[in-house]
Amino acid sequence: ACAAAGLACAGPSRAAAALEGSKAFTKSVADAAGIPTARYEHFTDAEAASEFVRRRGAPIVVKADGLAAGKGVVVAESVEEALAAIDMMMRAGGLGASGAEVVIEECLTGREVSLFALCDGLDAVLVGAAQDHKRIGEGDTGPNTGGMGALCPPAGFDRAAQEAAVDVFVRPALAEMVRRGTPFRGVLFVGLMLTEQGPKLIEYNVRFGDPEAQVLLPRLTSDLLAAFAAMSEGRLSEVEFSFADIASVGVVIAGRGYPGAPAKGGVIEGIARAEAIDGVQVFQAATKQVGDVLVGDGGRVLTVCAQRPDLRAARDAAYTAVAEITWADGVFRRDIALKALDAA
Repeated sequence: ACAAAGLACAGPSRAAAALEGSKAFTKSVADAAGIPTARYEHFTDAEAASEFVRRRGAPIVVKADGLAAGKGVVVAESVEEALAAIDMMMRAGGLGASGAEVVIEECLTGREVSLFALCDGLDAVLVGAAQDHKRIGEGDTGPNTGGMGALCPPAGFDRAAQEAAVDVFVRPALAEMVRRGTPFRGVLFVGLMLTEQGPKLIEYNVRFGDPEAQVLLPRLTSDLLAAFAAMSEGRLSEVEFSFADIASVGVVIAGRGYPGAPAKGGVIEGIARAEAIDGVQVFQAATKQVGDVLVGDGGRVLTVCAQRPDLRAARDAAYTAVAEITWADGVFRRDIALKALDAA
């Protein structure tokens, strides 16, 4: 609609957004473009999906084909868990139309990173990378979420490795989208697993990730709006992103019960105290003003971010800021960025 009205756009068309909107579509693009990804099968029938899981065994990953607010992926450690996920998605309709079809794929092991590129349909420019923490529980336990915290930059995935990943995972996908008549323009999020056999594609999103954007963009020293304008005007070759040589850590505070039914209505205090700490930002998502007070109103409610010269200092500052916030219904992981520090 914006393009039809002559307005410059920094996002994809509805058709191109299928790169995020359909796991099966993403897999078909990866197959056609020769992009490394997990072995998989696509199912529209629950019994066929269940039989496949019984034959393959576990661990195995069950993904709802459509959008599910970050909760449509089950990394099943047992056959029973995978079958329950199929039942929930395909038979019980727990995710609505998004779960009517599923992709079932091998369980990749390694370290997960998120890569971002700005695309004009034909080419791409690297923005940067971050590392998310998907599971609800400490030690990467429990169900997947939209993300419980993030760090930037990710250790062991430097700028050269990121540029190489753009060549493997972004440019071939753009060429395949052009071949299909649906060129992709906008920010492409590339979820990667760094396996022993090399990086493999987990997913595409057609936007900056949450909470990855909250740790990536505060480090940005170049003009993001100018980059979007250059992309929309066909001047992508002029774009180069630059970042401050600092680390950034973000901790998500969610409503108790998330990723199921989160507690709502509890009063949140202390955000101003947290933001008074130098280099700290508190990003509000599912909050609501009720009279003179702020209350939680959803799943992932706040992301508390801090930037410092190194990762340990950034992590310490983020958790110092979290401690300033009082919210009886709030839950958060206490181990964000800890694994990265232990590996350093």
